[in-house]
Amino acid sequence: MNALEAQLHYPFGDKLPAPGGTLEVAPGVRWIRMALPFALDHINLWLLRDRLDGREGWTVVDCCIARDEAKAQWEQVFANSLEGLPILRVIVTHMHPDHIGLAHWLCERWSTPGHPCRLWISATDYNAARVASQGTTGFGGESAANFFASHGLTDPESLEKIRGRANYYPSMVPAVPRAFRRLQDGDAVRIGGREWRCISGYGHAPEHISLFCAELKVLVSGDMLLPRISTNISVHDVEPESDPLRLFLASVDKFKPLPEGTLVLPSHGKPFTGLHRRVEQLHEHHRDRLVEVLEACLAKPGTAAEMLSVLFKRTLDLHQTTFAMGESVAHLHALWYSGQLRRERGADGIWRFGAPA
Repeated sequence: MNALEAQLHYPFGDKLPAPGGTLEVAPGVRWIRMALPFALDHINLWLLRDRLDGREGWTVVDCCIARDEAKAQWEQVFANSLEGLPILRVIVTHMHPDHIGLAHWLCERWSTPGHPCRLWISATDYNAARVASQGTTGFGGESAANFFASHGLTDPESLEKIRGRANYYPSMVPAVPRAFRRLQDGDAVRIGGREWRCISGYGHAPEHISLFCAELKVLVSGDMLLPRISTNISVHDVEPESDPLRLFLASVDKFKPLPEGTLVLPSHGKPFTGLHRRVEQLHEHHRDRLVEVLEACLAKPGTAAEMLSVLFKRTLDLHQTTFAMGESVAHLHALWYSGQLRRERGADGIWRFGAPA
């Protein structure tokens, strides 16, 4: 446990759900944990006891990427943890592959002619997922390689690998349900007789939806509030002039009115309490990183690729480098938009950020 984690409280200690099983974390709320083949090696998914259109069953929150191992684990959950009841709907917090990858499979698996198992998601993330599953957006291909090159990533081998990842998103999200139910900020979704309020978040995904139940004092935070790591905040090639860090920090402030003692159910890491301190930690983390980047660029105009060593003190593989590059650009853009840095494109086509004129 690092020093920041020590300021939070983990009510379940080191207890984790068994593979293929669930762990109840609140009345009618069960925790599922599935493996991911990345450095971030797991995702938390949630089962909520529900009643919908007169039918008893369960709502799923998030799905895991499309892979045989995840499907097999889901089948174990279906056999052992549903009490013989069906999955009634699938809520997805946002469009990233580990959250929406198996939504199509789950909805098909549990739909009947009279009772479709519907996907519930923000319209923005639904449409982003539909586009990405049919091509690529921000995860690989020629456009992504050119974008990273314009920000100083010039290693030919890395760029060639990024170009070769044009099928990266569809490989984990081969399909998205053709119909969905829209979630928006402030919506009240009734699940199992309890009201869950939608809280939109920006900067990490196009329109991330977290869910808060006041009766249970439980927040399904998705990726907006993680206990151990800071959420990836990236600029992507499809929106190359975006300012996602400003949006993210404004979004996490929306959790401040929630009550002390709220149990946070994050997508990665363990359930925790101490959300107000965690919001403060995120602000402090990005404030410190912005200071470091600003100092480096004021000393000498720099590129996003050059800022990787400033922002990240560990060796990065290619998968991590693509996320790190997006995050580096995000910090530079925050300083650029606030007027603390200016950006100029050199004759070599690379953006550099330095002291204002």
